[in-house]
Amino acid sequence: MHCRQASTSTAAPPMLQRIRSDLKTALKAKDTNRLNVLRSLLAETTNLAKTSNPITTDVQLLSLLRKRSAASRTAAAEFDGAGRADLRDKEEAQVAVLEEYAGGVETVGLEEIGRVVGGEIERLRADGCRVDVGGVLKGVLGEGGLLAGKPVERGDVARLVKEVLGSKA
Repeated sequence: MHCRQASTSTAAPPMLQRIRSDLKTALKAKDTNRLNVLRSLLAETTNLAKTSNPITTDVQLLSLLRKRSAASRTAAAEFDGAGRADLRDKEEAQVAVLEEYAGGVETVGLEEIGRVVGGEIERLRADGCRVDVGGVLKGVLGEGGLLAGKPVERGDVARLVKEVLGSKA
């Protein structure tokens, strides 16, 4: 007889646990908009769990929230252009729910990212290494980097590196 093995994955990210508990609250309150948004988020995270890149951190969940929020904003603009105010309002309500959760994810601040990026650029210049976006990102986010493993959005780091290198070029 074959028994199913328990999953060896780590605990769910705190934000995902909050979404699951808020789903129960939305069910009890009969908040259909929030319920639909939370159900679709949970379905998407479940689907991603079956891929090679499952959501294991709040930062990955934040990326998903922002992606979904951008898609809903785009849809709202298209509905507005088509004269469908009812559908536009529905999409905007979904954006509000998504942004509420996106705001709850704590990430490293831009000030600290800027300090770390500036320090890495100075270190690379002092070592006589070529200073480019890829090298700085590898030094900051790669294994042993000051931001490695911290809750930081890679897009923010990349944008800041490009800004700093553009101003010093």
